[in-house]
Amino acid sequence: MRASLNRRSALKLGAAGVAAGSLARPAIGQGNAKTLRFVPHANLSTPDPLWSSALIAFDAAYMYADQLFGLDAQLMPKPQMLEGYELSNDRLTWRFKLRENLWFHDGERVLAKDAVASIKRWSGRDLFGKRMASQLDEMKAIDDRSFEIRLKKPFAHLPYGLGATSCFIMPERIVGATDAFTQIKEAVGSGPYKFAPDEWDHSTRAAFSKFDKYVPRNEKPEFWSGGKVAYLDRVEWHIIPDPGTAAQALMKGEVDWLERPLFDLLPQLRKASGVQVEVVDPLGTWTEIYFNNAIPPFDNPKLRRALFPAVVQSDYMQAVIGDQTELMRTGVGPFLPSSPFASNVGMEALTGPRSIDAARKLVKESGYNGELIVQMIPTELPTANAYGMVTHQLLKELGLNVKLDATDWGTLLSRWNAKENTEKGAWNIFAVGWAGLWITNPGSHLPLHGNKPNPKMEALTEDWFDAPDLAAQKKVCEQMQMLAFEEPPFIPVGQYFVPQAHRDTVSDIVRAPVTPFWNVKKS
Repeated sequence: MRASLNRRSALKLGAAGVAAGSLARPAIGQGNAKTLRFVPHANLSTPDPLWSSALIAFDAAYMYADQLFGLDAQLMPKPQMLEGYELSNDRLTWRFKLRENLWFHDGERVLAKDAVASIKRWSGRDLFGKRMASQLDEMKAIDDRSFEIRLKKPFAHLPYGLGATSCFIMPERIVGATDAFTQIKEAVGSGPYKFAPDEWDHSTRAAFSKFDKYVPRNEKPEFWSGGKVAYLDRVEWHIIPDPGTAAQALMKGEVDWLERPLFDLLPQLRKASGVQVEVVDPLGTWTEIYFNNAIPPFDNPKLRRALFPAVVQSDYMQAVIGDQTELMRTGVGPFLPSSPFASNVGMEALTGPRSIDAARKLVKESGYNGELIVQMIPTELPTANAYGMVTHQLLKELGLNVKLDATDWGTLLSRWNAKENTEKGAWNIFAVGWAGLWITNPGSHLPLHGNKPNPKMEALTEDWFDAPDLAAQKKVCEQMQMLAFEEPPFIPVGQYFVPQAHRDTVSDIVRAPVTPFWNVKKS
């Protein structure tokens, strides 16, 4: 049995291995009841949620943009930017009508042609969108507020896809000239808050101001659906990389809201005067060891599979949250435990006897011959840093020739999203967390497809989209889960729930996987 890497050791290793020194906190002005000072969990490297799969990009997008549908707490899509929609009797033609009084932040009306252009760009990258595109007959604007999507065969998941992932509606002049694999140059939407590009500095701050022409739905806000009312005049994001400095700023009232406080600091924050700690995201964070299966040595499924007996999910979760076990879950498989598609198929790979010796034997049998393995690890994300260091020790204990490549989160994302791995930017593995919603179903579960898509997984994804009912969809997901163990694109390492901390002057936070700012009040 190998010795577990305890949480504090992981944090110390992280500090020694990736931090060149603590960074100074940016200057923060005095607050008022109409300005919310927020400390996000990471730098905003891009506000484009389609180009980047980073959660921080979605935090920004849900402020400045809006979607045609919004999910409720039961993950059911409801009209958001839409007044309504119709589906033909043969289930092939969808006709959508936009609400009145929708305006972009550049002063132009939101038109059907903007929705069509946004959906087209989305369909070039998102899994739901690509599926729609594969069976699209025609998509066109009918008039200023109405547009139509005509399909070659039924696609019942379309409303969910338009509201659950990255289909944010932006002006045709922007998205029409930008393909899905190129970042947008302007963050212009029709959401309740406007992005302030002149105040954006990747390493220190971002800012958003209330959009006075936004007309919310006359409904109670729930998850990502309902009325998105902006009660604040301004929301400032202050990047404070050092967790202790961020916590002190919150306790002193220098900031109002800390998105992901370090778990070590939660007991202190709970005791602090004027501070409240609560779990906002009901789905939590699903974590994985992610392989670059497109290049050696992890293009070999035997080597990827060899790691399973050595993975102890409790090691990963304790490295993040310590003894606060109510905030963690182990025995976590390829699908989120709360998902209808989670099952016990193949789970013995993660829940059976753990043995470092068995894993070493499998590594040897895989044909691995000491090739260099580059492990990326982000410097400014304490949680990813912690389970990244657990992964690093695991790889070393297995005798793998691993090199730790410390980088900021934005650079890691750029290298991950690069279409080609150059000698300078090549990487082999890293540990990462995903917002739980994305892992609930195959349509948004990007990790299932790996850096190099598996034709078998792609075929099963097609089968899931075509499955006529939930029972049939579950059977397909069981096959997908077994394949994920046989030819793993990743290894699940647990699920945890991150409480958020805020001043008691902040209230009415909507429970959702991506931090919402609509409906939030500050007294």
